[in-house]
Amino acid sequence: MASAFGHAFAAIALGTTLPKEMRSIKFWLLAMICSILPDADVIGFSFGIPYESFWGHRGFSHSLLFAILVGLIICFLFYYKLFFSRKGIIIILFFTVATASHAILDAMTTGGLGVAFFSPWDDTRHFFDWRPIKVSPIGIGNFFSDRGKRVILSELIYIGIPGTLYMMITSSIHRFKK
Repeated sequence: MASAFGHAFAAIALGTTLPKEMRSIKFWLLAMICSILPDADVIGFSFGIPYESFWGHRGFSHSLLFAILVGLIICFLFYYKLFFSRKGIIIILFFTVATASHAILDAMTTGGLGVAFFSPWDDTRHFFDWRPIKVSPIGIGNFFSDRGKRVILSELIYIGIPGTLYMMITSSIHRFKK
């Protein structure tokens, strides 16, 4: 998996797509939570759930269906007045993409068993052919090591630089529209 930092940064970069009036502290916090949420599945290791199972790491919680459900739930719980409006659809789509970005980044890592993008219909685990992001160790203690430093460096290159460029472009577009 990419680290929580890499996932959160990707959500922040994607969030700059939306107009400034839609972006609040609540919006940013929810975006970061959505981008990290799929990794809640690691708790399954404590309960003996095998990595490769439906509920295992990078299983259903990394699927596109899960991302859609999270987008719908976040909009309903936190933006319920907008739920059936055009802005509501935009919010649902954004939080869906923020959640799905997690699986996309994980499919670009150098380790693990792949990502079950199409679960529950197909539990096959997938990676992208291009996998430049070093896989992050599971557990906070393991992260602060030489391996953790290599992960952060690869994320700076493959998430940080593109994300920063994306934010610069969206910022320019927003300014141009005014």
